[in-house]
Amino acid sequence: MSPLLFAPNVKHLVWGTEEWSVSAVPGSESEIASGPWTGRLLTDFIESEPEKILGRAVAHNYNNRLPLLVKIIDAKKDLSIQVHPNDEMAQRVHGKMGKSEMWYVLDAAPGAYLYAGFKEHITPEEYRRHVADGTITEVLARHEVCAGHVFYLPAGRVHAICGGIRLAEVQQSSDVTYRIYDYNRPGLDGKLRELHTELAAEAIDYEVVDEYRTLYNGADNSANIVVDSPYFTTRVVEAKAPIHRNLVKYDSFVITTCLEGACTIRMRDTHEEICLNKEQCCFIPAVITDYDVLPEEGGVKLLDSFIDNMDRSLSSKMTRFLHITKK
Repeated sequence: MSPLLFAPNVKHLVWGTEEWSVSAVPGSESEIASGPWTGRLLTDFIESEPEKILGRAVAHNYNNRLPLLVKIIDAKKDLSIQVHPNDEMAQRVHGKMGKSEMWYVLDAAPGAYLYAGFKEHITPEEYRRHVADGTITEVLARHEVCAGHVFYLPAGRVHAICGGIRLAEVQQSSDVTYRIYDYNRPGLDGKLRELHTELAAEAIDYEVVDEYRTLYNGADNSANIVVDSPYFTTRVVEAKAPIHRNLVKYDSFVITTCLEGACTIRMRDTHEEICLNKEQCCFIPAVITDYDVLPEEGGVKLLDSFIDNMDRSLSSKMTRFLHITKK
């Protein structure tokens, strides 16, 4: 039972590249590249002892399957305008999980932007008209971005990453995407890519919100909560000195993505160490999510992704308090 690193798993697409850094999606499973499971698939590892690896609650709630997918996306050109279905629609139509996700911008060219949400209210009929005449981007909220910006995209929110942006994406473990508009360009096979206008119309949440960007605190030597959703929790850990992370209380695996710098992750129970460099991901099984982050010179910035199953009852809070005071 060890933390895991993975072999590269890069997909080349018409707009750039997409590395499925930690994936259990059928057909795109991550290959383990560290420890005794080297060369085996992540899904094989999980199947060996799902409760210890995923966490008891996660294994039970997700039928022994990893519920998250982490990617590194490098957009050389604009991605299609798209939307994802929620759990109910994805299960009803495809027999799959829905797809809510978040983006952490790693790098952006000057003036680079993305689309997230509508800037004005439109009806489904107006949506269809904008798709038909190629003006759908005119009603979308456009956001100029730079490194460190975060966007949470609940299922139903229309969005697109545009050219000149490199980002880390954390999402539900699903490959269901409805393509709304693709600039009338051919795919790598020379054929126009399929659009899903009517499925998208059903999936879209037409609500307009005041702020689409996710704002968060960025304090040094602390774990700063970024997204706390029903589907996953993410925290940015900024460390210039050693920092202790104890996530056992969440009864969940942790996927740690190195956003900036480099570090060593040292397990407290086994003293095993994993070196993590920029844009690498480490999968830490639920049974050992108590560790120290030892940053290299210049510090490190990490993105922790997990499922929050913490018992917040009064008795549980007292138990944790007593455990801390005894230490």
